[in-house]
Formats: sequence, C-alpha cells, structure tokens
Amino acid sequence: METKLYPYKEKYPIIAPDVFVAPGAKIIGDVEILAGSSVWYNVVIRGDVNYVRIGKNTNIQDGSVLHVTNQKFPLIIEDNVTVGHAAVLHGAILKRNCFVGMGAILLDGVVVETNSMVAAGSLVKQGFVVPSGKLVAGVPAKIIRDLTREEIEMIYQSALNYTEYARISAESLNHV
Repeated sequence: METKLYPYKEKYPIIAPDVFVAPGAKIIGDVEILAGSSVWYNVVIRGDVNYVRIGKNTNIQDGSVLHVTNQKFPLIIEDNVTVGHAAVLHGAILKRNCFVGMGAILLDGVVVETNSMVAAGSLVKQGFVVPSGKLVAGVPAKIIRDLTREEIEMIYQSALNYTEYARISAESLNHV
C-alpha cells in the first residue's frame, strides 16, 4: 500500500518534508500539513471543495476521515493536536493542544478550543464550541467537566509522543 497525493482542480497537497505520511493514506487537493505532523495508515484527507490546514506536531491517527463543506466550512487543525483512530472531522476548527478521542465525530462549524478534549465515541453537533480546558462527551456531546492540569499536560505529551512514533515509523519503513 502506498501513500497517494492527488490534485483537485488546480490544487495539490503541500506537505512539509519531515511529515510522516503512512502507506495507505490519501491526501487530496487543497491540503497543507506543517512540520513534525503525522498522517497514519488509511487516513483520508479531502481538501476538494474547501481547504484543510494542519499545523505543527499534530497527529491524525489510523482510519480517520477529514473533509470540508463547499464554500462554507474549511477544516483547520492547529499545532500539537491529537486526533484518535477512526475520527471523522468535517468542516471544524481544532485549536492548539486539543485531543479528539477515537471514533469521535465533529460536524460543520464545531470549534474545539485550546487545551480541551472530546471523548472517544462522541458526536459533536454542528456549531458546538468546546470551551478551553473542558472535557465533552456523549451523543450528542455535552460539557462534562474541567480537565485537570495532568490531563492538559497529557494532551501535549501525546502530540510529542506521536512526533517520535512517526520518526521511528519513517525510519522503519525506509529499511523495508
């Protein structure tokens, strides 16, 4: 399985040289990914009818789907963000140092503020704002509680860990 980068109309993905893009990932159109980030196995990122921007040291884990809404909602993911396995992000904004759990779904217009967390399996409705320092969970997602200092530090550490996992994985694939 190889990684595929595809143009859409006149737009082609722009990926920083040190970004780890795992085999099987598909990145389409107006997508920009900054240094230190990683896109894991079987992720699909479609910047076809709007743009996708992914910041530094951000990880998009296996099987996630990232998309946008035509002329309305781009997808913006800032620095040091962890997006868990099989998450679906559609036309949302994820501020720096936030965490989206496995299988979570974020719909158009969602904003996840800095130092916040969306629990695994949550459905975050259109236009919902996850306040800074909060945990949201459920279907539909609701504010559950404040995050602890340790949990906020864990979010940042998760991003650092994935930067290292990506480096190791890239080295391993280069030896195959």
